[in-house]
Order: sequence, then structure tokens, then C-alpha cells
Amino acid sequence: MDNETKLQFVTTFSALITAAFGLVAALAWNEAIKAAVGMFFDTKNEIWGMLIYAILVTILAVVVTVIIVRNVKKLSDQIKAEKKE
Repeated sequence: MDNETKLQFVTTFSALITAAFGLVAALAWNEAIKAAVGMFFDTKNEIWGMLIYAILVTILAVVVTVIIVRNVKKLSDQIKAEKKE
């Protein structure tokens, strides 16, 4: 196996492992948020609890995504500015 193939294999394998850990972390947070919603919003009707949970997770996902995108753009702009100097 040549070096380029080895590098591609290692890169792909590391991306898959990282994604797997991300999935495990997401599932753990999923259960934690469900428990917190159940504790704070003691709803008799389970559908309301699920709706509140879905809304909270969606808001959290949007806020975190916006923060990440802004930080990536900021870093990208800094790198481009440094290359021009």
C-alpha cells in the first residue's frame, strides 16, 4: 500500500471514528435534555413534552450553528488576511 493510499485510509478512518463519537455524544445529550424537559415541564400529555423538547433542541441547534459558522468565517478571514501580508 503506497503512502497516498495509507493517508487516505487513515484520514477516512479518523473521520468515521470522530463521527461515531459525535453520534454517541448526541445521543447522550438527547437523553439528558429529554430528562431535563420532563423534570421542568411536568406535562400530563406526552405530546406536549415532546413538542417542547423538539422546539428547545431546534433553537439550541440553530444558535450553536450560527455561532460556529460565524467563528469559522472569522478564522477564515483572518487566515486570508495573513496570507495577503
